[in-house]
Amino acid sequence: MTQSSSHTSYTSAGKAFAGYLALPARAGAPGILVCHEGAGPSDFIRGRAEALAALGFAAFAPDLFGETFTSREQGGAFIRSLITGGLRARLQDAHRHLKATPGIDGSRTAAIGYCFGGLAALELARSGADISCAVSFHGGLQAPLPAIAVPKSCRILVCTGADDPFINREARSAFEDEMTALGADWQMHVYGGAKHGFAVPGIDPANNPGAAHHASADRRSWQAMRDLFEETWPSARAA
Repeated sequence: MTQSSSHTSYTSAGKAFAGYLALPARAGAPGILVCHEGAGPSDFIRGRAEALAALGFAAFAPDLFGETFTSREQGGAFIRSLITGGLRARLQDAHRHLKATPGIDGSRTAAIGYCFGGLAALELARSGADISCAVSFHGGLQAPLPAIAVPKSCRILVCTGADDPFINREARSAFEDEMTALGADWQMHVYGGAKHGFAVPGIDPANNPGAAHHASADRRSWQAMRDLFEETWPSARAA
């Protein structure tokens, strides 16, 4: 399927943030917000946006940071501050930009994300945004702010690794309890033998302790996302 991609931007709190837009050939496609990892926008995320466009979806990958980090410690401190102070508003602004993009069906949108981006996708749902789906790939499950609401029409999919040292059994149970209490439509896929970052080919365990690519978990989680989108929007099936 012919598609196009371009660099673009969106505005949040009066500041311009970069983004990457990948569009399918046909107009009126559902829009997918693609949220990046803790290291910021990457070729991997842009590649996932293009893969979604190849499936017939319009994908927008926003830069949620607006700056680069000189160290892991600086990045960690920034992310912790963002999660407690402005992430939801920034996500909502990126979502509004996606919905307003010409050629996209703004009534059919979703958010997906990896690592930090997985938490971000869930945070957009927790903010009460009118998205149809939220999909987290090895993302954090516990947020410091309470959920405002999760729309009853929003389907939530969590794909996580059983051997992820950052998302343990207690974190999974707490997330289950939270979603159940909210009455959300949720499901969780736990992949045996998979660690953090299982969906990122080429991830370096030496520089990312506790992380490793896991080919079958990567493949199965992507298929689970596709199945959820097809269930949610049957008419959006790729040609």
